[in-house]
This record gives sequence, structure tokens and C-alpha cells, in this order.
Amino acid sequence: MGWLAWVVLVPGIWLMSRAPTVREAAVRGWWFGAGLLLAALYWTLPNIGPGLLLVAVVFGAMWAGWGAAIRRLVPEHPLLAMVVVPSVWLVIELVRSWPRLGGPWALLGASQWRHPTVLALAAVGGVWLVSFALVAANTAVALALLLPRARRALLAAAAAIGLAGPAVYALRPAPPAERAVGVALVQPGVIHGPGPRLAAGERITAGLPPADLIVWAESSVGVDLARRPDVAARLTALAARGRLLVNEDARDASGRISKSAILLGPHGPEGRYVKTRLVPFGEYIPLRPAFGWLTRVSRAAGEDRVPGTGAAALRAGDAAIGPLICFESAFPDLGRAVVRHGAQILVYQSSTSTFQDSWAPEQHAALAAVRAAETGRPAVQAALTGVSAAYDAQGRRLARLGTDRRGAVVVTLRVPPAADRTPYDRYGDYVGHLAVLVTAAAVVLAAARRRPAP
Repeated sequence: MGWLAWVVLVPGIWLMSRAPTVREAAVRGWWFGAGLLLAALYWTLPNIGPGLLLVAVVFGAMWAGWGAAIRRLVPEHPLLAMVVVPSVWLVIELVRSWPRLGGPWALLGASQWRHPTVLALAAVGGVWLVSFALVAANTAVALALLLPRARRALLAAAAAIGLAGPAVYALRPAPPAERAVGVALVQPGVIHGPGPRLAAGERITAGLPPADLIVWAESSVGVDLARRPDVAARLTALAARGRLLVNEDARDASGRISKSAILLGPHGPEGRYVKTRLVPFGEYIPLRPAFGWLTRVSRAAGEDRVPGTGAAALRAGDAAIGPLICFESAFPDLGRAVVRHGAQILVYQSSTSTFQDSWAPEQHAALAAVRAAETGRPAVQAALTGVSAAYDAQGRRLARLGTDRRGAVVVTLRVPPAADRTPYDRYGDYVGHLAVLVTAAAVVLAAARRRPAP
């Protein structure tokens, strides 16, 4: 239902613009934001329980500023509204994207993952530019309903915004391809216990044709390979079919737990990446002394996992890969980081087994399409229980294994030269920075207008 994003905010904008006071509009904006977060994140209930309501109410408060901006600018200052209202929305997305505040899940721009022509904007300005375009189009449609005299011009503006992505898609050449790389994604399905899960991964991999890279999912190996040379030897033997990227989720000799992507070649381990951005409440509890009680009423993390030190690229034969783990697919900056390290393919290892009958697996797999479009790199995601998927360098889906499937899918990716960069790779979050400047200027102007004359 990605098409709905172009008009879904219109009722909320209309409701806030009709509020009797700015304060009432801010309250309406607050509850709008809380409702949005509850709807988008309802599937986290098993892990954080009543913490979800706290998250929705606290973070939903940021939309109070959005409601106030709408009330002040719509419909008295429609031209300003077309710029300021999307900018305030973008500032909210940026703030809640900070890793220490949880991360950028369910950004509005990610709703366009099925539409590579719209995702062309992501190559220019990241998911932030897609979000900005969506909110600007919603604002134009809402203004058209509120200002009948300017309806034609405003609807034309909304249409022009909607056509911006297809125009970029048509004018910007497809990313160049340096070589073709065969990648296999292994999905064992719902299997309980690290031993049977490992055995299933080995069995599926043994039946695969040779590939340049074979990707296992998050937590696919439940033992410390450094202390289990027998398992390491079996996996090394499988790597004779192609470089094998597994994911180790086990306690090490010092008693710490991390999640590590380990690349194995025909002679053993060739590289490692340790997950850097951990899932709040799922892999650690922020401010555990204050919120540790959540472990008694939900499946929140009983102990904190140890994060890694940053992104890295690993060499898999003739191509460099950027391994990232699960939740990290939500972060645009991590995709850019592995590209800066020379990655030609984004590789995500995931497990959403706790959330099988919810929106989570589909939401998660969709994010790889956005990261692919942003970076101009093909992206794959291997999930334990689905959804596993592969996308080309423009975000077009090449392969998919749903949550009802077990086995593997093999796909051929056309990878660009390591030096190739999209505008977003080169210039980063400049759209967000401009949104911050616009929002700050709007706040200063509003404060100046309220200041009594001397």
C-alpha cells in the first residue's frame, strides 16, 4: 500500500489546521505521532510489553511541533507550509533515528520500497528526500482541500512532486556493472535450538550449486567457533562451494555475548564483523537500572550484548561485501559507511523469528531495497525464518523467500566498481541538515512575531 503514503497524512493535516488554537493543534499532533508509532511497532509487544506505550507517548510528543507548524502555516501561508511542514517532519525522523533513541524504524520514505522510480530520490538525498517529497505532496493535497481558489495550482504541485522520482530515474543512468556475482541465501525456517538450526544450514548448503558467496542468517551458528574447531572445520569444508558468511551468536571465552558475521574461505576464517547497533530492549536495555523490570513482564534482554566498534568491508573472492546484521539495515549511515570501506554488495543477516505472524519480517526485508537505492549497491538479506530477499543497485527486487519457505535462493548480482558513488554516498544527510535549518528559521520567525513591540 505504498501508494497510500502520498495522501495518508491529509486527514491529520486537515484536523490540525482546523484546531481552535496552536496548543490544541500541538496536542492533536502528539496523539497523531503516538498513534503512528503504536501502529507501526505493535509487533514489538512480546519483547517490550508495556514499554511500547511508553515509547509511543514519549516519542509521539515530537509530533506536537508538527501540529503547531501546521496550525500556524496552513492555510494562511501555503507557500511556507509546503517547505516548513515537511522539514519539521524530517527533523522528527532524524531525531528518533539517533541510535541511542532507538533507531529509524518505519520512516515514511521506506514505504516506497516497491517503487524503484520513487527510490531514485534516495540515490540523490537518501530516504530523507523520499520522506520530504511524501510529506510535501500530502501538504499540497491538504491545502488544495482547504483553499478552493488555488486548488488547481496546489494539485499540480502535488503531481510535480510525485513525478520528481520518476524524472530522476529516467535521467540518471543505472549504476555501472563491473562484474556478476552469484549469491546464495540460506533460510532454514522455524527450527528451535542451535544444534538443529546449524544442521539444517549445513544440509541446505551442501545441496547448493557453487556460488561466489553463500549467506547464512543471523544467529545461524550458536557456538563459539574459536572454541569449537570441529564445527569450524565443517563450515570450512562447506566454504569450498563458495565463500560462506555465517553469523555467530554465542558466549565467548570471557563470558561476553556478541553477534558476529564471520566470513569463511577454503582455508578457514577470513574476516569478522561484530554487530555495532544493538536492538533496544531486544539485545540490551537502555538505562537498565531504571528499566530492567521489563524483563519480568516481557521478553526483553536478560543481559546486554557487547557491540562492535564500527562498520567494515570483507573480501569475498572478486567482490567486497559490507556485512551488517539485522536491525542495522534500518540505518542509512551504516550503508554509506560500508561503501566508504569499499563494499560493492550490502549483505544483511537477519532473524525475525519472534515476530513471524506480524508486519515485522516484511518491514525488515523492505529496508534492504531502500539501502540499495541509496548506495547504488545491490543488497541481499538472509533471514532464518524469512523474509530473505535480493535487490539490484536501484532497489528492484530480484528474489524472495517468504516466511512460509525453507531452503535457499540463488541470485546473480551485477556489482558496481568500488569507486562508484551515488550523490547520497558522496554528500550524506544534507537533506536532513537543510530541514533542520528551515525548522530553526521557522521557530525564530515565529518567536519574533510573538515578541511584543517595544
